[in-house]
Amino acid sequence: MTLVKIFADSISDVPETWAAQYDIGIVPLYVVFGETAYRDRLEITTADIYRRVAEEGNLPRTAAPSPADFMTAFEPWIEQGQTIVYISMSSKLSSTYQNARIAAGEFPEGRVHVVDSLNVSGGIALLVLKAAIAAKRGAGAAELVAMLEEMRDRVEIEVLVDSLDYLHKGGRASSVQHMIGSLLKIRPVLKVKEGLVISADKYRGKTEKAVERMLHHFIDNFHKVDRDLIIVAQTLAEKAADFIKTTLLDKTDAKEVAIIEGGCAISCHCGPRTVAIMYLRRQQAYTS
Repeated sequence: MTLVKIFADSISDVPETWAAQYDIGIVPLYVVFGETAYRDRLEITTADIYRRVAEEGNLPRTAAPSPADFMTAFEPWIEQGQTIVYISMSSKLSSTYQNARIAAGEFPEGRVHVVDSLNVSGGIALLVLKAAIAAKRGAGAAELVAMLEEMRDRVEIEVLVDSLDYLHKGGRASSVQHMIGSLLKIRPVLKVKEGLVISADKYRGKTEKAVERMLHHFIDNFHKVDRDLIIVAQTLAEKAADFIKTTLLDKTDAKEVAIIEGGCAISCHCGPRTVAIMYLRRQQAYTS
């Protein structure tokens, strides 16, 4: 048994295979339709969300786990004598981080460490996997927290949204932007900067061409990328994700390219056919 138990929330989109292999605990967010809340991954799937949005026309909202949810998740491991390092989604996007800190305060000092990832989806998954591997090798909580706080500032996320529909339904794109974007087939690129999601770029034209341009830009800047692990996240965009993975393995010296599925919480905001690349910048400046 490791000295430290790693936890994350469900918006990290950590695959079940990773969670099982590295004994990672997942605390679910809630997906809320009307007055009914469903636990992400456990009581609702992305397919359920897309079906209901298509039928009803309204997006669900997401809600953070309560302090009680975190206490329930953490307590069995504390009782077994383990220390917990919980890696939260960005504190600037949700009360999840604050609720986890409230829960941590209910346990003896030093038993639960809460780290703000300042990220979402695969950006968190990268940090979680790095922490879980280090924990299995015997790293203590303080060492893990220091490592995560250094790494989180090097995480880069580039998200290609296929349609403005979900951004419009969620109030993130105006009716005029939605109309013009749909007519011109504009596909926005979102990034995470200092814990906030921002619009960074946009591509026009067919999805395939947009993916190719995003990938071309990434490869042109590959000298800045940590080779150990690149994550490709997708929501009903398996073909595009496979193309990105195959191209990266063929044209770069990346050691591993992993495809993960965007879960319910992230899908509520981006919608189907979204594809993203997540990676760590290299620690030192590098020129090819």
